[in-house]
Amino acid sequence: MNAVKAVLDATLKWLCVILFSALVLVVCWQVFSRQVMHAPATWTTSLAQYLFVWLALFGSAYVFSDRGHIAVDFLVRALKINEKRTTEVFVQVVILLFAVFVLIYGGIRGVDMTWSQKISGLPLNIGAMYLALPISGLMTAFYAIHHLVEALHGRGLPNDNDEEIREAI
Repeated sequence: MNAVKAVLDATLKWLCVILFSALVLVVCWQVFSRQVMHAPATWTTSLAQYLFVWLALFGSAYVFSDRGHIAVDFLVRALKINEKRTTEVFVQVVILLFAVFVLIYGGIRGVDMTWSQKISGLPLNIGAMYLALPISGLMTAFYAIHHLVEALHGRGLPNDNDEEIREAI
């Protein structure tokens, strides 16, 4: 499972670099064509929007890999839950359910409903652009399962130094 995670991490990293680079190029061309050439490229707005969505979805899956996402733990501290493993398992199950039902299932339904709709100014259909939802959902679900297995084995749990780090910030 760790080998698959390493390959997926590297793939996501480079995919995010490529998507971000493409987004920068498209937006630069949009500004150049509008301000310098006085003939705005109509396709750049749509492509930039979709590139941004793909980047956000794949970027969030990549950040989730290393648990770099925002963790709101005020409820855990308010309830004085000391069992970190139980809390971590619960959180990973909730994330897994979200990934499966919202991103994967909902994304597949969205792709299916919009597959034949065309995007104005681009030679693509909306359904193909919505594929980012179920794909990022699969990656997020994989990472949630990986973190769940780690938590069940007592690895990857938040350590006691986290409170000191929070207070320093």
